[in-house]
Amino acid sequence: MSRHPLHSERHAVEKLGWLRAAVLGANDGTLSTGSLIVGVASSHASRGSILVAGLSALLAGALSMAAGEYVSVSSQADSERADIEREKQELASDWDAETAELAGLYRQRGLDAPLAHTVAVALMQHDALGAHARDELGLSAATAARPFEAALASAVAFSAGAFFPVMVAALLPERQVSWAVSVVSVVLLAVLGCIGALAGGASPLRATLRVTFWGVAAMLVTGGIGHLFNF
Repeated sequence: MSRHPLHSERHAVEKLGWLRAAVLGANDGTLSTGSLIVGVASSHASRGSILVAGLSALLAGALSMAAGEYVSVSSQADSERADIEREKQELASDWDAETAELAGLYRQRGLDAPLAHTVAVALMQHDALGAHARDELGLSAATAARPFEAALASAVAFSAGAFFPVMVAALLPERQVSWAVSVVSVVLLAVLGCIGALAGGASPLRATLRVTFWGVAAMLVTGGIGHLFNF
């Protein structure tokens, strides 16, 4: 009798949560900070003004991303806790109804009534709250809201994306900053789009073209504004 060893499978969908946050954060950092630097540099501002603008954009953007993510994920965590507490009360007040509810969920997923009831009873005896959290509410340890981790990840991702435009502005002469930051930012956006698409199992060409188009558009607009307000 042949034995087939257990193996783990990794799917693209498992990466989408952290991947989306990291790519979006880095994209935001690159696009917003790079565009701001291009706009300021196009107005023929001094190196000091350009660097102050770039560093301010990096710090303000990272803090804004962290604060926004913290508030958003904290609200999600509050909702999850409220749902869990409600399930605890329902389990304490009407065990049979909760068992029937769980069995109904399994029938909807394709199990026949006797098997669905058997599975529900077994899971309720093993970990009733965990079974309802997972199968009724869609909650698990892997998807649980973590505000501090989300805030830190967003801030780091934004800062990583903003770092390169700021460094280019710091290293090059003022007259070269506008076009150099534009090129570096657009190339970085294209790379991020390609990496995100490949890791997510999507078409890299479409993602790269999409993010490149919007990057070029942003640089052109901010550069034009800088020229209009030349001082």
